Amino acid sequence: MKNETFKRITSSLILIPIAFFFIIKGSIFFIFFLGIFFLLTSYEWIKMSKGKLIRFIGVIYLLFTSWIAYLLQDSSVHYFLFVIIICISTDIGGYVFGKLFKGPKLTKISPNKTYAGVTGSYFFSIIITYFFVKEFNVGLNNDSEFLIWVILISTASQLGDLTISYFKRLAKIKNTGKLLPGHGGLLDRVDGIIFAVPFALIFNYF
Repeated sequence: MKNETFKRITSSLILIPIAFFFIIKGSIFFIFFLGIFFLLTSYEWIKMSKGKLIRFIGVIYLLFTSWIAYLLQDSSVHYFLFVIIICISTDIGGYVFGKLFKGPKLTKISPNKTYAGVTGSYFFSIIITYFFVKEFNVGLNNDSEFLIWVILISTASQLGDLTISYFKRLAKIKNTGKLLPGHGGLLDRVDGIIFAVPFALIFNYF
């Protein structure tokens, strides 16, 4: 368990700065990054899912999410980073609080998810992104609006996690792949992001 946690932390410390580099650089760099992202996640989805229709819908959705990510990054890199940081801190908070406090399980779909983890997801995402928002302009008018947006996007991220967990359960697998040490596949780590990004665009318009 300790070895897996060490791998998880190490790979995160390497991957997050690389992802942020491509996001901040934008232009052709970000398009290249999205292309790799789409190909790898599509491969893992096709390998995991059952049935041609489900596979097709999943690939189209991943293509759609990649396009939305491009639109968000192109319109405001700070807002896009805001969304990504919420997703990352949601994941970290859920993992840390879930390990520390354990407690009742949230759902049978994902046995590792607990109510403590959900609380940690909201707590971490609010605390971490608060400092980011204070430093950069992401288009939010006040603290109340900030709190609502973080909770909405964090919720979308957690629903994405549960959705992919449901399909993994159907496929009777623990992870979508072995690409990332301590994490599993790429889809295991971006399951929240691929749901949060489209929702973030919708929230931005309303």
